[in-house]
Amino acid sequence: MNQVQPGALHGIRVLDLTRILAGPYCTMFLGDLGADVVKIEQPGVGDDTRGWGPPFVGGESAYFLSINRNKRSVTLDLKSKRGVELLRRLAKEADVLLENFRPGAMDRLGLGETELRVLNPRLIYASLSAFGASGPMRDSPGYDLIVQACGGLMSITGMPDGEPTKVGVAIIDVVAGLMLGNTIVAALFARERSGKGQKIETSLLEVAVASLINVGSNYLVSGEVPGRWGNAHPSIVPFQSFQTRDGYLVVAAASERIWQRFCQAIEMAELAEDPRFAKNPQRVQHREELIPILAAAFLKKDTASWVTLLTGAEVPCSPVQTIDQVFSSPQVLHREMLVEVKHPKAGTVPLAGLPVKLSLTPASIRLPPPLLGEHTEEVLRTWLGLEPREIAELREEGAI
Repeated sequence: MNQVQPGALHGIRVLDLTRILAGPYCTMFLGDLGADVVKIEQPGVGDDTRGWGPPFVGGESAYFLSINRNKRSVTLDLKSKRGVELLRRLAKEADVLLENFRPGAMDRLGLGETELRVLNPRLIYASLSAFGASGPMRDSPGYDLIVQACGGLMSITGMPDGEPTKVGVAIIDVVAGLMLGNTIVAALFARERSGKGQKIETSLLEVAVASLINVGSNYLVSGEVPGRWGNAHPSIVPFQSFQTRDGYLVVAAASERIWQRFCQAIEMAELAEDPRFAKNPQRVQHREELIPILAAAFLKKDTASWVTLLTGAEVPCSPVQTIDQVFSSPQVLHREMLVEVKHPKAGTVPLAGLPVKLSLTPASIRLPPPLLGEHTEEVLRTWLGLEPREIAELREEGAI
């Protein structure tokens, strides 16, 4: 976990007032890139995900461990006057502040963007909510599941004859965290030129709508309300899963060149010459005739045999792997997407690795996910210069 070279965001101080997933995923992303991330938590309670389990490792939630590395935990009681004052002092020293309270909550605490901008004109102030800071749903509570439903994603996920289905992970939270992280980096870059900080505001709903991409565009252009396609694609054929003799295989023939190679590989070259299937628009039109032919063919061999044949023909394909197979995959291991970190309570903990590699300013894992309040004294001392006596008084008052 030792960093050989400083990360791209080395020296950037991030004050993290977020919890659950979208905000913490964003701040982990910033921390991986080298930022000093201080996670503010309620004394004795902490981030909700600390209690989300099982599984737990050494009393620590696997959920919390997955999204909170490279952070230091500071406990502040924002219901107390001293706690709020400490937060204001920390914000004065920060480059970035993120919060995901309901709209208006930070203003009521005296910690809104306008108030903190007076203390720190260079501050990047980022707010993330479920439905946005304005509008008729402004005050509605929401989680990823709620927004997957409200934002249309569930209506297009699942089998055509089945019920609407959520994605297997909280994907809107993850995308929101990444979008917000990218925007924060952009705001930091803009600050280098202007010298001024700015406010960033987004919501899970806005991210969900933006994430509809081609499906949303198809509706806007055609006026046709999309349904569920299961593992198939509405505009490309074949681009879906097939059952094999012993499992499931996904195939993506997304160009005519791939389609030609695909037909040769499965020893059905005549399909490529059939006018019903020669070009993708025709294959989409005659989907109901083509897919049963392919489905019958794939049942004749096991998954590994098909992967060998199709990969040899440069046809994109993959077995549908279980999570244990993913984390034992030679490619995943080669790309260092399984790492181990030493944790003060949980021992050696396996985590997903760093998904981005930078040649000059590498991302790194410098800190394990923190214990609740583990770094309170350290941060108050190094960021604010408080003496041990002052920190002891604050702890006695319950402000930290």
